[in-house]
Amino acid sequence: MNIRAVFPGTFDPIHYGHMDIARRAARLFDEVFIAVYDRPLKSLIFSPEERISMAQVALENDPTINVIGYSGLTVEFCRKINAQVIVRGLRVFSDFEYEFRMALANHRLAPEIELATLITSEEFTFLSSSTVREIVSLGGDVSSMVPPHVNEAIQARFKELGTDQQIVPTTSMRD
Repeated sequence: MNIRAVFPGTFDPIHYGHMDIARRAARLFDEVFIAVYDRPLKSLIFSPEERISMAQVALENDPTINVIGYSGLTVEFCRKINAQVIVRGLRVFSDFEYEFRMALANHRLAPEIELATLITSEEFTFLSSSTVREIVSLGGDVSSMVPPHVNEAIQARFKELGTDQQIVPTTSMRD
């Protein structure tokens, strides 16, 4: 039996923590689909096409990982591609409550689709896309957090946006 897993997210931008979860999931499942959501309820700095492209380049060396865009309910996307599992990463305790509620809702909608959560590797517990965006928006160096092509893209995007950008709220890193 070929077990397909979907690792959904906005990946704005993809970072080493995402890549770690994807690669670890690839060791557990026959196929892993990095599913880049196109219309989240938050402000993004990259288009769906840009996020898909960055994820494809970041994970191009693993033939069992596919990157694809999607919209709508994650469980409906899973059904569409015949995936049996949703993969999620847990970094900190606060992630658990959110993921627990989402898992229950998804199970109500699609009881045939299982959830697999992977605890993030220790070196990535602090890392999130919003942290990466905030650091870059304040002129910081994220080269240890994202692949080189993502670093170039995010640096260029914030250069385009300028210092008056309203996309990334700077609340924690500035203090």
